[in-house]
Amino acid sequence: MSHPNPFKWRHFEAEIILLCVRWYLRYSLNYRDLEEMMRERGLHVDHTTIYRWVQGYAPELDKRCRPHLKACNDSWKVDETYLKVRKTWIYLYRAVDSKGNTLEFLLSPTRDAEAAKRFFVKALHSPACSAPGARPVEEQVEEPTALADPNPTKSAPRVINVDKNAAYPKAIADLKAAGILPERVELRQVKYLNNLVEQDHRFLKRLVKPGMGFFSMETAGRTLQGYEVMNMIRKGQVRGVDKGDITGQVTFIADLFGVAA
Repeated sequence: MSHPNPFKWRHFEAEIILLCVRWYLRYSLNYRDLEEMMRERGLHVDHTTIYRWVQGYAPELDKRCRPHLKACNDSWKVDETYLKVRKTWIYLYRAVDSKGNTLEFLLSPTRDAEAAKRFFVKALHSPACSAPGARPVEEQVEEPTALADPNPTKSAPRVINVDKNAAYPKAIADLKAAGILPERVELRQVKYLNNLVEQDHRFLKRLVKPGMGFFSMETAGRTLQGYEVMNMIRKGQVRGVDKGDITGQVTFIADLFGVAA
């Protein structure tokens, strides 16, 4: 299905808009940095305009990229990190597989069992969690309860590695009782096994720091969508685009929006 032209009625060329959005989501820049960089190229783009572009096109990039993600393996490493929104610390749940590929993320104002359950349900339905060779959840769970999602994921993890947060065992137990997770899924609460995901948080911290936090949950959510999907592309999680292939990454994003690279 073809997408409608997302650049209709814009005053700048689509190539310029995508360039600003891609640079902001990929590198440690703030909006005023990009404003100055565009002026070096003879383009007068206000930093608030670039902000609106990021807020509009970061979620669209995430949406268009999802169908092209490679499947991750069935060993999950889950952890949460902290971000500041309007001077208040909030929690970002993130998961990677045993090779460091990003699985899913969820922004939450709380750090409890309910937030963990929301994250696991979202992760189970991510295109990146369709592990090859895994048994479908429909086969693993014979009689899902009414709490289960009517559109179950294609596969479930073999093992979930988490830290000592007491909310995780409760969340996993509730999901198994609801038929959303199969009983065979193993939960490991061993902190050192999560070093990979804890190290993966660093890329996010580097990107968030120049902006000195967010002013609303909505702004944070939209921007984080862009940060995470650009990181997936950088890691080589997109089919046909290898890690380190900068030219291929630029071309892939341009093709997603029907724009010349």
